[in-house]
Amino acid sequence: MEAKFFRFLKIVGVGYKARAEAEGRLLYLKLGYSHEVELTVPLAVRAFCFKNNVICCTGIDKQRVHQFAAAVRSCKPPEVYKGKGIMYLDEVIKKKQGKKSK
Repeated sequence: MEAKFFRFLKIVGVGYKARAEAEGRLLYLKLGYSHEVELTVPLAVRAFCFKNNVICCTGIDKQRVHQFAAAVRSCKPPEVYKGKGIMYLDEVIKKKQGKKSK
């Protein structure tokens, strides 16, 4: 399979991890929930994990690759106060100021 399109996702957060199994067909995410999130990768897409906090979605169909990457990101979207969550590698999160104590 010739991979043409890539989408890299970065996981930020203490104890947040990802692992791909069954030749990139299954993606397991540990995102601070009481359970592990299990995602089935569509047929036109492959998922790889570099280290345990960078996910690469790749395939020949741009729309499907980006749609799967968006589905992964929606499991834990980036949070504006601490910057934790799943974000695209080229995405910039503008951090917000927290509550000020007097």
